[in-house]
Amino acid sequence: MRFTPTSIGGVVVVDIAPHEDARGAFARLQCPEEFAAAGHPFTPVQTSLSRNPRLGTLRGMHYQPTPYGETKLVRAIRGRMFDVALDLRRDSPTFGRWTAAELSADNARALLIPEGVAHGFLTLEPDTDVLYQISPAFRPGHEAGVRWNDPGFAIAWPAAPALISERDAGYPDHPRSSDH
Repeated sequence: MRFTPTSIGGVVVVDIAPHEDARGAFARLQCPEEFAAAGHPFTPVQTSLSRNPRLGTLRGMHYQPTPYGETKLVRAIRGRMFDVALDLRRDSPTFGRWTAAELSADNARALLIPEGVAHGFLTLEPDTDVLYQISPAFRPGHEAGVRWNDPGFAIAWPAAPALISERDAGYPDHPRSSDH
C-alpha cells in the first residue's frame, strides 16, 4: 500500500499495490501492520456499506464527537464519488479546512479519516457503493454533523446535490466555522 498525506493532519490517501498476473489482480485493502508501519495505526472493528443508486447523492458531513469519535477508511467499491474530510479538531492547525479525493471502483483508492474529522461524499455516478471500515464501532445516538454547504467551510463540491437527506440538509452552521 502507498500512503499519501493530505493537507489535513491524519487524513491520508491510501492506494493499493496490486499483484497482477494472467488471472487478474489481488491487493490488500487494509492491513493493521502496514498502517502502523506507515505511522497510521488503524485496526477496524466494523465494516459498513452505503448503497447510493442516484447520481448526485450527498451524504454528510458526519462525525461522532468525543468520546465516541471514529476513524474511518472509506472507499468506493462500485461507481465513483467526491469524498471530503473536514477538520473539526479545535486544537488542530488545520481546523475548519477540508480536503477531498475522487474515489472510484476503478482507482481502488481509499481515504483514511481520523477522529474529529467530519466526512461526506457526493456520488459522481449512479449506483455508487461505499465501503466503510470503522474503529471503534459506531455508537448510535451520538451522531453529529455540519451542513454540507456551511459558508464558513466553503467546501468546493463539484455539483449541487440532487438528493440529500432532510437531516443532512438541515444541519446548522458549525459554531466555529467562521473562526478559521
